Amino acid sequence: MPQLLLELFSEEIPARMQAQAAKDLERMAREHLAAAGFLPEALKTFAGPRRLTLVAEGLPLAQADRKEELKGPRVGAPPQAMEGFLRKAGLTQDQLVERDGVYMAFIEKKGRPTPEIVAEMVEAIVRGFPWPKSMIWGTKKLRWVRPLKRILCVLDREVVPFAIEGIESGDITEGHRFMGDAKPFQARDFDEYVAGLEAHYVVLDVEERKQRILEGCKTLCFARHLELVEDQGLLEEVAGLAEWPTPVLGDMDPVFLSLPPEVIRTSMRTHQKYFAVRKAGEEGLAPHFITIANIQAADGGAVIAAGNAKVLSSRLSDARFFWDEDVKVGFEPWLEKLNGVTFHAKLGTMAQRVERIVALAGEIAPLVGADVEKTKEAARLAKADLASQMVGEFPELQGIMGGYYARKFGLDGEIADAVRDHYKPQGPSDAVPTAPVSVAVALADKLDTLAAFFAIEEKPTGSKDPYALRRAALGVIRILLDGGYKVPLLRYGEIAWLQASNASLDIRARSLRQAIGGVIGELDSLDVAAEVLAAPAIKSETSKEPREKSVAAAKELLAFFADRLKVTLRDQGKRHDLVDAVFALGDDDLARIVARVEALDGFLKTDDGKTLMAGYKRASNILKAEEKKGALPTGEPQAPAADSDAEVQLFDALRVLKAPLAEALAKEDFTGAMAQLAGLRGPVDAYLDGVFVNDPEHRDNRLKTLAAVRDAMGQVADFGLIAG
Repeated sequence: MPQLLLELFSEEIPARMQAQAAKDLERMAREHLAAAGFLPEALKTFAGPRRLTLVAEGLPLAQADRKEELKGPRVGAPPQAMEGFLRKAGLTQDQLVERDGVYMAFIEKKGRPTPEIVAEMVEAIVRGFPWPKSMIWGTKKLRWVRPLKRILCVLDREVVPFAIEGIESGDITEGHRFMGDAKPFQARDFDEYVAGLEAHYVVLDVEERKQRILEGCKTLCFARHLELVEDQGLLEEVAGLAEWPTPVLGDMDPVFLSLPPEVIRTSMRTHQKYFAVRKAGEEGLAPHFITIANIQAADGGAVIAAGNAKVLSSRLSDARFFWDEDVKVGFEPWLEKLNGVTFHAKLGTMAQRVERIVALAGEIAPLVGADVEKTKEAARLAKADLASQMVGEFPELQGIMGGYYARKFGLDGEIADAVRDHYKPQGPSDAVPTAPVSVAVALADKLDTLAAFFAIEEKPTGSKDPYALRRAALGVIRILLDGGYKVPLLRYGEIAWLQASNASLDIRARSLRQAIGGVIGELDSLDVAAEVLAAPAIKSETSKEPREKSVAAAKELLAFFADRLKVTLRDQGKRHDLVDAVFALGDDDLARIVARVEALDGFLKTDDGKTLMAGYKRASNILKAEEKKGALPTGEPQAPAADSDAEVQLFDALRVLKAPLAEALAKEDFTGAMAQLAGLRGPVDAYLDGVFVNDPEHRDNRLKTLAAVRDAMGQVADFGLIAG
């Protein structure tokens, strides 16, 4: 069946936009084709430095005739509704059909030639393409990421004729800008297109470009007994910069190797898009680099390597200057500078944030086995490098440089490591800190971030998370779970929230004092009034209202952690409703919560678990139905009459269960607790099948028995929140 080939050829497309552009092109094409009733056998898109390409296999040459069915207003609906529907359908009322009290319109549409539909589709895609940034050029009213030069559009080896703002479609495209024959060439199907690009020094598929880069880099390294320092992010970027990627090995001045390797790599990566290399089997970096050229030079890239080496030397000379200047200054002057750095307009300066982190880290330290004084000192110094020249030039080195400077200044190794690692983990592939001092500071930093922005109502909404609060919460979760640390999040979330709230209130009070002073003058009485207005009872330890607010805020923060934990456990194959069932108990120890979830997940996969779950649902439904009639009886069930075997068995099972269940829960042996609950399976089934609960003489005691079953199971999880 016919093949559609589309290429949108333009000036350079930024590398960071190419992957999403390929996805958007595929999505938009599928939507338009589906709307026309087309379902291609295959559809694939490609993105490169100068072109977006789409190939769709198995399209018909014409659209089939269609009969559309439109549901209209009900019979007897207001005239305005009928008039609107008739306008939409393009029919008269006598052409409608009544079905089940509703007017229906049946519209027959003759199929159109596929080229017409494709032409409309391409124009709609070009005019509505969701580039993050785009431009309008010349006198044309066309918006594209960069000036659009050509449109190749061929269906079944024939050009689909159309024009968009003077750019006419055709079967002509271009190869590499500099290499080979620069003349345009013809392509009337995908095989011709790919072969033509290859002959004109263009690799179409980004995956092939990445493979070409990796293989070329490794070949160069092997010849010089080197190893490539792989960088997936950089590989993605450079694959979008070159149509004919050609790795070139260059040399750098070995004197720069005295700089921290992260500085060298960041300078290479950020400014020059170079790969770093190391000597085979050795740590550290080698005095070489690999750049990815977009041409295959006749001299093997010697001139390219020499030019890039000069540029790199200039960059690293700047980095050397920043390092030398920073080590002359030290932490204390940097800490002083933080007084003038605003963290957030509603939360004060970075220096105030540091004070909060120090206080919180000191509280957390004993829980993770960290030395309190070392932890406080590490927390005090953690943000200092933000005022250094090196981090000013390379913000991505924050923390890392602080660790290097701490060691340079002779500080304790644990403190230096904590300064270096307190931002971790910064993503799913980043390692979590493991040293106790590092763990305490990292947790304090993330909890302060979360509580502070929750305190000023700057929470994530939908896909928007400008302060990376979801990442911070996932970081806390990973640290606690990987280390098995028992940190009560409600308590420390409340402490962090109170600190942040007080900081925010101080700023509001100061702003109000300034506003009043600016209008009327600095009067003591007005100054006091401003304090009263702007600093409510939240600061008072004895006030009931602030305590309620802080507890509510901590619970809201805990719910946020619950949502993030669901994401983490879902990735591990755990059900989100099990997390809800465990969180409902009010536990705020994530390690304990996960242990409960894992035990519950395993239990519900057994026959005992499934059957007991069904029994719980039946018992709970009976209790809910009876509760609607009035308050349920309270208290412990009494021993039933001896002639009621099922009742006696369940009563005895509950009595025997109480002590071992409590012991298992006290030891946090949740698998053992589930095993104890499994003993209720038979007695509960027999009770529900053989006992008439609403017998007037025994109703209260039997409802108490069912409530005792629910309460026993509720010590492990809220089974009422479990689906199924």
